[in-house]
Order: sequence, then structure tokens, then C-alpha cells
Amino acid sequence: MITVKDITKTFGENDVLRGISAELKSGKNNLIIGGSGSGKTTLLKCIVGLHEPTKGQVFFDEQNFTDMNFEQRVPIRTHIGMLFQNSALFDSMNVEENIMFPLNLFTNMTKAEKLDRANFCLERVNLKGKNKLFPSELSGGMKKRVGIARAISMQPKYLFVDEPNSGLDPKTSILIDELISELTQEYNTTTVIVTHDMNSVMGIGDHIIFLYNGKKWWEGTNKEIAHTDNKELNDFVFASKFMQAAKAKL
Repeated sequence: MITVKDITKTFGENDVLRGISAELKSGKNNLIIGGSGSGKTTLLKCIVGLHEPTKGQVFFDEQNFTDMNFEQRVPIRTHIGMLFQNSALFDSMNVEENIMFPLNLFTNMTKAEKLDRANFCLERVNLKGKNKLFPSELSGGMKKRVGIARAISMQPKYLFVDEPNSGLDPKTSILIDELISELTQEYNTTTVIVTHDMNSVMGIGDHIIFLYNGKKWWEGTNKEIAHTDNKELNDFVFASKFMQAAKAKL
């Protein structure tokens, strides 16, 4: 579990995050949603330590991550997996080498052990035998799955995912959502997903935090979201006529 306590982040005179507190639960898909400029990506970066909060604290289980220096954070960082929006694969490395990259950095595993782990991760994301392909030879959905394979290579306790369905067709997006959800439940991972995809919200949103103007404006599940009277949330989630019609049937 990750606990966020009163997180505030200010850039110059701009208060991007204003006193956000939340518990991000293990074995759950914790979704952070909100409009452009609401602060969701900044919150993600504050949690993983890419931004230092102006105020507030982040706890990984019971460990105060915010008060640690760089060296003290390393043991926690080795338990963090990250899937970036554009997958962030190294073009000069093949699939196998991309997945083994964090293993080379953070473990003392033998080459054979790293290869076994890479093969296991590839099989887990349904890309068995694609070891020698390069990113330029992969479709968008395959790149996402390789990114997931790399993110889980270190068997992370905490998985952070930034816009996993960006640029993907609806069918592939559903497959990626289902894969992330399966891995979260299978390994009891604390998974934090920043997304604007309403299919993801309704499909895998075990725990949803809606940000509005830098504040936590609503919190609940995908079952509760259809019955809220929160105007700003309704305007965001059910903006399209299709989603309004879907809500009417729930």
C-alpha cells in the first residue's frame, strides 16, 4: 500500500497540487483521473520521487519515502516498476535486451538467470519468442506489452502506469487493461494508473481518485462513479452522449 498525506506541489506561483491525501491499495487498480492540468501526472511524479513535494509525505507501506535521501530510497526503487506513456523502449536494444536492462542495473543475476526471467515476462504478456525483435518492428500494442514485461521484470511491489492506452485502438486498449489488472491481482501489486480513458475507468477502476484544480474532488469505485451527484466528475466522465446514454442504463 502507498499512503499519500497532504501532498502539495507548487511551481513558482502555480499551486498544481493542493493538499492531496489518499491510500493506494495493494492488489487494486488505483486510477488517477482528471482533466488536462488537473495535476494527475504531477501527483504520480511526486509519489515516485521524480518531483519533490512542496509539502506533505509519501509512505511506501510504512516507510517514509519523502524524508529519505537518494541512497535510502534505492531499496524501495528496486521494488518499483514503471510503464511510461510512450513505452520508452531503447531503439538500439532488442526486446530481450530491453527487458533485461533493469536486471543488469539492479541485480547480481547471472546471464542465464536474466534470460530466464526475460522469457518468463515475455510469456506472461503473450509475446513468447519475440526476443530478438527491435522496437521498430513492433506494433503499438506490442510495445506496450514489452514495456509491461520490463516493468514487471524486477517483480515489483509497486507498479506505476502513465496513460497505458494512449495511441492504441479500442480492442488493444482493453487487452492492455486486462493484462495490467491480471498482474495486479496475481502479484498483489499496488498499481497506480494515470489515465483519461473512460473505458479503463469503467472496466478496471477498483479505486478511483478524481482530481479537479489540483484537489482530490472525488474518490470511489467504478461501481460508485455511475451514481455520484458530483457535477465536475459527471461533466468529465460522462461528457459524451454515448457515455451519458450508458450511464442512464446503469
